[in-house]
Amino acid sequence: QVQLVESGGGLVQTGGSLELSCAASVRTFTIYNMAWFRQAPGKEREFVAAISRTGDIPFFADSVKRRPGISRDYEKTLYLDINNLNADDTATYYCAADDRAGPTPSRVASEHKYWGQGTQVTVSS
Repeated sequence: QVQLVESGGGLVQTGGSLELSCAASVRTFTIYNMAWFRQAPGKEREFVAAISRTGDIPFFADSVKRRPGISRDYEKTLYLDINNLNADDTATYYCAADDRAGPTPSRVASEHKYWGQGTQVTVSS
């Protein structure tokens, strides 16, 4: 039983910042590599950022690499901090968990078994 609940989305002006959170209801949070994906209207779901189960291997999509931060804590929460938001960041953001064994997180959506319901981020001009 794994439940993921995202929060922190909203309406933000271009150039602003957001912190998204993902609360994980799991027995042991550190067994999961975690990731953020997003899906814009009319677009395919795309990778944003991922972090290893121990929190020491973060990596990012090329499209956002210089702007976000991803972190996790032992209170079973995953974070995504995005600064300098622009219209291309408008999307529904999803938290995802990978239950496979291994130290390396994945950029591939299909390799993540558990997903949250999403939180909407809208960037206005």
